[in-house]
Amino acid sequence: MKNILKIATISLIGASYLFAGSAPKTYPAGELGKMVKLGEDISANTDTHPLTKDLVGNKLQCKSCHLKGDDGKTGTGDGISSWIGTATAFPAWSDREKSVQTLEDRSNACFMRSMNGKRLPNSSEASVAIASYITWLSTGMPINMNEKGPWSPHNTELYPKSAKSFKTIIEKATHANYVTGEQVYKAKCSSCHGENGEGVDGTFPPLWGQDANGKWLAYNTGAGMSKLAKAAAWVKSNMPLGEGGTLKDQEVADVVLYINAQPRADFDLQKGLLPKEQMGYFNSKVLEEKGSVRGNFKVLKLDIDEIRGDKKIK
Repeated sequence: MKNILKIATISLIGASYLFAGSAPKTYPAGELGKMVKLGEDISANTDTHPLTKDLVGNKLQCKSCHLKGDDGKTGTGDGISSWIGTATAFPAWSDREKSVQTLEDRSNACFMRSMNGKRLPNSSEASVAIASYITWLSTGMPINMNEKGPWSPHNTELYPKSAKSFKTIIEKATHANYVTGEQVYKAKCSSCHGENGEGVDGTFPPLWGQDANGKWLAYNTGAGMSKLAKAAAWVKSNMPLGEGGTLKDQEVADVVLYINAQPRADFDLQKGLLPKEQMGYFNSKVLEEKGSVRGNFKVLKLDIDEIRGDKKIK
């Protein structure tokens, strides 16, 4: 019945998402099943789990972006960033890394970007567990390696085209769009994510800013969510929670402009890597990368000071 309602909603509002699917009904037996369950636990408690908490530098978990579906499991939501089918696409080409990436490579890199921490070592217990969980979510699906990018077949349908469309919209942004974005945020987002982007501890993730001790709360400027067009594609398909696809494109573009104009940690790839003896081989041809809020706006030829109304930000 829920699937029928979703299809009806898509038909009525032209929502930019499709039904992704659900997790398998049963876990694998024995030690493999234990590893899948461990990965599921880590994905829901990444910043506090004993195996990963020391590598996370903010208050996010995998589930902050890879939303729960009707089955209550991380990564089974319908919008962009669903993990259903993701394992079928790997190994996959990554233009960001300029290399063919494994599933572990892809998820481990999130720790130094979305988690603002240190890259999880390949083949570590936590790395294998997360990959096992994501792979379990693709049970029974055909292998479909992706030469376009490290996305599942589901997300390949939704993500690149949507991001390209939003890039065209956001490139035209002015201070007026920032002001409108703030209004959209207050009306549609602040009840969950806080007036100052601080989130609700244990319930809804923070989007920017620092805590009282100066610790950054959300993703840094190397994360996909910090890139304006990519973030807009994600927001369009997922937000408001449970109502993905209901915001107008311009509303999405404006609110993402506002959110990503707020202070967040700079990204330095080298600082996100553990010492080689701990990390092992780093499967990337890109060894130097830095990011800032100002730089992410400049990519779209936008001046952050003009967008914010001359409110200076680094």
